[in-house]
Amino acid sequence: MKGFLLAFVLLALTSSFASAFDPSPLQDFCVAVDDPLNGVFVNGKFCKDPNLAEADDFSSSVKLPGDTNNPVGSYVTAVNVDEIRGLNTLGISAARIDFAPYGQNPPHTHPRATEILVVLEGTLLVGFVTSNPNNTLITKVLNKGDVFVFPISLIHFQFNVGKTNAIAFAGLSSQNPGVITIANAVFGSDPPIEPNFLARAFQLDVDMVKDLQAKFGMDGN
Repeated sequence: MKGFLLAFVLLALTSSFASAFDPSPLQDFCVAVDDPLNGVFVNGKFCKDPNLAEADDFSSSVKLPGDTNNPVGSYVTAVNVDEIRGLNTLGISAARIDFAPYGQNPPHTHPRATEILVVLEGTLLVGFVTSNPNNTLITKVLNKGDVFVFPISLIHFQFNVGKTNAIAFAGLSSQNPGVITIANAVFGSDPPIEPNFLARAFQLDVDMVKDLQAKFGMDGN
């Protein structure tokens, strides 16, 4: 009997931990609403009355290209719950990424999502780096129609190696994948990280660190 009770408790705890992360929806959909007074509380979220749902709650458009006239030469048009309210609780989002010639999507991570990328136009050099201690670079040149996967939370990038514009479309396994651009996070934090610490961490001159902080800081973005 004691063995049975112990097994039962362990099973209950395991089930509890398993269901505590991103549980499956208990209804067909949960169209997010800003005002809880006009919503129905379902599965831990304020949702629009499902009887009032309409096609526009599940639709958006990425037909227009993003403005790539910026220092990195790329623009990410997110398609998340802010653009499609019907994505709420469904655990998925997307993005259109436009690249100018030789534009790049700098090294970054999505802490809560795996990303799958398909190239619609152009040629991209893409890659990700594995975790410590190996830090292995996995990289490939993609052409129109090619697909590549970036595992959850690993540092990855895309670079347009062609002389023409490039377009890619990404799917992400979270309605809120998050994004941490490495250089912006390290050298553009608010308040700034102590320059001497960063100089030692990155084996750089302190003046170079201060220059990078000036470029990536709030006033330099």
